[in-house]
Amino acid sequence: MNSIEILLIEDSPSDANLTMRSLQQAKITNTLHWVEEGEAAMDFLYQRGEYADAPRPDLIVLDLNLPGMDGREILAEVKADSDLRRIPVVVLTTSSNEEDVLRSYDLNANCYVTKPFNVQQFMQVVQLISDFWLTAVKLPPE
Repeated sequence: MNSIEILLIEDSPSDANLTMRSLQQAKITNTLHWVEEGEAAMDFLYQRGEYADAPRPDLIVLDLNLPGMDGREILAEVKADSDLRRIPVVVLTTSSNEEDVLRSYDLNANCYVTKPFNVQQFMQVVQLISDFWLTAVKLPPE
């Protein structure tokens, strides 16, 4: 099996670092690409500018609260694009706001996970996401 390409869209370096460390412990080979803002994420997905050679991600892990273009706008654009909509999007955010949960699912997020504040629990949650999305689920082909 080929390496799974994961795009992490996360503005917090500490949360990104924890997510990367947790995903490195996954039993499946994955390549993680990290961008810190929405505009860069869209450049990556559309292979523009510095991301002209970016691979198509098999999975997107998305924080909602980003500077500039936020995660809700990214989710809406990805799911409205016929070339990108099949890429599963896992929302991983600090917000437990019911409106954010409902809006994310209305925008066709594949799942919504609230980040725990405890480091160990955070790493466990990322490991669960990894186990499910990278091991149990059959991801769509390009």
